[in-house]
Amino acid sequence: MMVDLLLAVVHHLLAFGIAAAITAQLVLVRPGMQPPAVQLAAKYDIALGVMSLSLVAIGFARVFFGAKGAAFYLHNHVFWTKVVLFAVIGLLSIKPTRAFLRWRKAQSADAGFAPEEVEIRAVRKTLMTEIHLFALLPIAAAAMARGYGYA
Repeated sequence: MMVDLLLAVVHHLLAFGIAAAITAQLVLVRPGMQPPAVQLAAKYDIALGVMSLSLVAIGFARVFFGAKGAAFYLHNHVFWTKVVLFAVIGLLSIKPTRAFLRWRKAQSADAGFAPEEVEIRAVRKTLMTEIHLFALLPIAAAAMARGYGYA
């Protein structure tokens, strides 16, 4: 039981951390973005990537080592909905990551570099989509914890 509790706690803390990192990026990536914000947004992006990979690893550890057992999860369409949603969010995050890498490279050549407004708006729109999709994950988790989706 202690392993199940530990996995659940770490899983939830990572989920909150991911939500916080996306939110921090939304605060930083806005029209008029200044050079220091580029560096900070890129650091949050690295943290977001590490937390996301960790969340997937811990999540699947819960599937195979958690109290409910693999059969509960692997035969649950709400679980697979969560997995697909998280994968979509991950795919969406490629666009901001690529922008942050470009922006950092441009900043290394010109310390005063600031991204163009059109690109800032595009990245911000993607981040907004990510955070809105991410908000669906706890809803699915709550449904799953109450037995919904189990075939």
